[in-house]
Amino acid sequence: MQPHPEWQAAAAPPPLTVDDIHVWRIALELRDATLAQMRETLAEDERQRADRFHFEKDRRHFIAGRGALRAILSRYLGRHAQDVRFAYTNYGKPYLAEETVLRFNLAHSHGLALLAVTHGREIGVDLELIRDNLEGEQLAERFFSPREVDALRTLAPELRREAFFHCWTRKEAYIKAIGKGLSMALDQFDVSLRPGEPAALLATHHDPKEAWRWSMRSLVPNEGYVGALAVEGDSWRLWCGDWLENQKS
Repeated sequence: MQPHPEWQAAAAPPPLTVDDIHVWRIALELRDATLAQMRETLAEDERQRADRFHFEKDRRHFIAGRGALRAILSRYLGRHAQDVRFAYTNYGKPYLAEETVLRFNLAHSHGLALLAVTHGREIGVDLELIRDNLEGEQLAERFFSPREVDALRTLAPELRREAFFHCWTRKEAYIKAIGKGLSMALDQFDVSLRPGEPAALLATHHDPKEAWRWSMRSLVPNEGYVGALAVEGDSWRLWCGDWLENQKS
C-alpha cells in the first residue's frame, strides 16, 4: 500500500493550489437535527431526488452526502452552502455552474463518503467497503480486462478479494475522472491491482497515449474500506481532511 497522510479534522480547507489535491472523508450517519439542517441547504431538485429513494437509509445518506458536499465546497468558494449551484454533463457528472477552476468528485459506500477537490485538474474518486458476500472473481471475468483477470488469478486465494476491490475502485475513479461513466467499457483499460503494488493506470486501449495523462493513488478511508484517486497530471500533493468530527453534532 502506498503511504498516505493522516486524516486531519479541519473546520476549513487549507489553501488549494494547482499542485494540491484535497480529499475529505465524510460520515453519512448523522443525527436527525443535523440532517434536517443539511436538507435545508439543498436545491429543490436535490430534495426531490432524495424523496424518491425507497429506503430511508439511502435517503438519509444522499442528504448527508449532498449537504456535506455543499458545505465543503462553500468554504472554497466563500459563500453559503445553499448558494452553491451545480450543472451536469451529458453523462450526469455534476460540476459547479459558475466559472471557476474548482473541480470535484464525490463517492460513497456503506455510510462513508469521499470528496476530492482540485484546482484546475480533472479528478475521480471512489471507495468501497470490502465485502465477503460479493462474487468478485465472477464480476472480474465479466467486467475486467484480460490483463487484470490474469493478474487476479495469479494471486493467492486469500489476496484476491482485496485485489478485486483495489481494481474496482481504481477503474471507477478513472471513468469518473474522464466524466463518461459506464459509457466507457471497464475492459478497455488496465489498472494495477496486486496488494502492495502502487496504484496506476497501466494502459488505455482506446488511446495508448491517454494513460500518460493520469496518475493514481490508493486511499485508506477507514478500516475495511479501500479507495482510489485518479488525477489529471502528476507532481501533486495530497491532503486528507476529516469531515467526520465537524458534523457529528
